[in-house]
Amino acid sequence: MNKFIINVLFLLFAFHLSHSQAWMTNLDIAQKLALTQNKMVLMVWEESTKYPYGVLANDENGKIIYIESLFESEILSPLIWDHFVPVIVSEYKYAELFAEIEDNRSQKYIDKFNDDSIKILDVNGNILNVSNDPESFQNITTIINDYAINTEFVSPELIGYKTQRDFYSSFYLASKYFDFSLYMKDKIRSEFIDLGIIYLNEATEFIATQPTEDQLALTQRVALLDLQKYLILKRPKKVLRQLKRIDAESIEPNNESFIAFLYYTTYQILNDVTNAALWESKISSVNLKKAQLLINLNRN
Repeated sequence: MNKFIINVLFLLFAFHLSHSQAWMTNLDIAQKLALTQNKMVLMVWEESTKYPYGVLANDENGKIIYIESLFESEILSPLIWDHFVPVIVSEYKYAELFAEIEDNRSQKYIDKFNDDSIKILDVNGNILNVSNDPESFQNITTIINDYAINTEFVSPELIGYKTQRDFYSSFYLASKYFDFSLYMKDKIRSEFIDLGIIYLNEATEFIATQPTEDQLALTQRVALLDLQKYLILKRPKKVLRQLKRIDAESIEPNNESFIAFLYYTTYQILNDVTNAALWESKISSVNLKKAQLLINLNRN
């Protein structure tokens, strides 16, 4: 059976599931469907479906109501499908999935992975809502309002990463998630940065495991992108301190425009127009637009 026929069958199967309102039970297929639909994955462990899973929701008048079972609600299921690709993951997958994260995630991430709460995943299975600490009952309306995100903006990088995992696909995806965070609500912006850091750390690992002639340049690029996150987190003074510790002569030619972007943006945020002007000519028009987004973010 050729690849085209397999893809057609997959899309037909996924289309049927999404219209039947039944939750999916295969994480890999759920992730593929999320990629084609530009959605996030909403995931729960199978064990949590074996008892009444009570949740809250806001009715059409904004009143909070209690729904006795998330998985049996004829009201919530189509609503969740409208905004996510929902999947129930078998406990048999736990060991395999845990092995992928046990040595490279924070304890907070691992705790979220282990608990019975709703997890919002990107199409590669990384948890977005790590910092979300649900109360006794989670509010589905709040989850939709916060995490029903159209991922078309980052779709090319997600596809690139799915196609070939290497330094560049990991780095570009990390960078795009950082950019994506600029358009997010304040309450979840840091979660997108943390998601990007997962891929940035992976890019760092590729530098070590797949050495190239550009080793130094790639290491510098990772460090500079990591520094950029502090502009998104509104800590420009920290960025400036770190930039001034970098020996200008040690910067690889391929990274000169990146460091110019960081200097220009940081000085503009700090209202140092004189120093900002020294770097402006070295920045592309695309990065000038990004710089303006960061400047506006820090002044709000």
